[in-house]
Amino acid sequence: MYAEERQQAIATLVGQRGRVSVTELSDQYGVTTETVRRDLAVLDRMGLIRRVHGGAVPAAALTAIELGTGEREHSRAAEKDRIAKAALDFLPPTGGSVLFDAGTTTARIAALLPTDRELVAVTNSVPIAARLSGNAAVRLHLLGGRVRGVTQAAVGSETQRVLGELRVDVAFLGTNALTPAHGLSTPDFEEAAVKRAMVASAHRVVVVADSTKVGREDLVRFAAIDEIDALVTDTDLLASVRAELTATGLEVVTA
Repeated sequence: MYAEERQQAIATLVGQRGRVSVTELSDQYGVTTETVRRDLAVLDRMGLIRRVHGGAVPAAALTAIELGTGEREHSRAAEKDRIAKAALDFLPPTGGSVLFDAGTTTARIAALLPTDRELVAVTNSVPIAARLSGNAAVRLHLLGGRVRGVTQAAVGSETQRVLGELRVDVAFLGTNALTPAHGLSTPDFEEAAVKRAMVASAHRVVVVADSTKVGREDLVRFAAIDEIDALVTDTDLLASVRAELTATGLEVVTA
């Protein structure tokens, strides 16, 4: 395989997986790690990928572009459905309290809540509140604040103030990006502030995110890896990345 062909193949692979390591590329294409690093440098200069420590991520992975809920709803829908189902194992027992962050994956969990288990549910998401309002077993609390159109989530000082007074059993959070070094991050400062308050309000924090979010870094960090208890993601997560995350003490569940 010529260098140009290998580089194109690498760029395609990075786009499909979301993150690849130098070692994995070296094994896959039968070249040295030094050759892989040169390939990644070429692709980075061309704007096709972005080099990160130990590998590469898609070119868009380090940008602050934020998609709306409509666009995200149909992205990796099958993976999100599996993640939501697996996340149900983290629900508290009858009488417990659960906090739902805004997001298309957290909304799927809300839609799957059992109707025979009484729970207190808190959310800043207008769509999630609408879904839960029809569940007779749920005592629903909708957080107030300014609603951002792009995420349909309440944000601002009012939202943060109420969260500061809460202590819930489990919080289900989404994230735009996650790495061991940078932690969990999102493009918007107000969203980050609310997520940070959610993390502080929960006895147990469970992050639900498909594998394309792992290995990315976004503009504003809202939590370090050691501030969350579990990550529920899909089976496309690279084994090397999973090992890196579990080495920090994080529980990683793939579905």
